Amino acid sequence: MSIRCTVENAFFIAWSFLEKSGELGPPDVSANVILDAIEAQLRTGERRPLMLANRAIAIYREHVARNCAPDRREVRLG
Repeated sequence: MSIRCTVENAFFIAWSFLEKSGELGPPDVSANVILDAIEAQLRTGERRPLMLANRAIAIYREHVARNCAPDRREVRLG
């Protein structure tokens, strides 16, 4: 499988999962975070699309958690 196919598959898996779970944010930002995460993993030698996607999802969630303003977080009580 070519690198291009690997990236496309991993991106599609991550994007679809985040979209279905309702976690996907603005498309431009989301795409950049996911692609950056996949690219960084490729540089370390990872080539398995599912692993690339799973780690990209985790990195995306960390990005959202870091960039979510405290006053915008939903507070649920008891």
